[in-house]
Amino acid sequence: MSATVLFVPGLRDHVEDHWQTHAARAFANSVTVEPLTEDRLSREARVAALDAALQAIKGDVVIAAHSAGCLMVAHWSAAPTRPIKAALLATPADVEHPLPPGYPSFEDLSANGWLPIPQHVLPFSTVVVASRNDPLCGFARAEELAQHWGAARVDAGAVGHLNPPAGFGPWPQGHHLIEQLLGENTGWGGGIGGSDAA
Repeated sequence: MSATVLFVPGLRDHVEDHWQTHAARAFANSVTVEPLTEDRLSREARVAALDAALQAIKGDVVIAAHSAGCLMVAHWSAAPTRPIKAALLATPADVEHPLPPGYPSFEDLSANGWLPIPQHVLPFSTVVVASRNDPLCGFARAEELAQHWGAARVDAGAVGHLNPPAGFGPWPQGHHLIEQLLGENTGWGGGIGGSDAA
């Protein structure tokens, strides 16, 4: 059985033209963590929903997370309940600094358990994609998070926050990275280090 791709959105509702939506259609064996209807800003509830989705999947899993979804994966990995093959963490949100208008406030995120951002090495092969002009996370900060997490780093260039307002839509590079992670002979018990990826 081929690995399942589990898409982990951020704190948004379903967005039809988001790259994760397009990629979920492209990978036949994929699942998406559904948005919450209650406690939507609760980090604990979000991580529980992620765990429930993982527990329902049999066999290998490659996670493809975006924005605050990257933080959900990092929080979950502090006490993982099952093995993960690999994870793609695209443009993580830096909730330790105030986000732009229209996003949850620093105070609300703090009150709902999002701070601090985990800084342990993730126990599975991980790639962090950093944007040169992400309004939710500076490039140097994304690289710092990747280093903490023991992740390979991919410089995606000036792609904003990799969402429809930034022009995405389909994200071919992300599709390629997921395919690479699906093909890796990786598994439980160790990140792939802090090497740069092209």
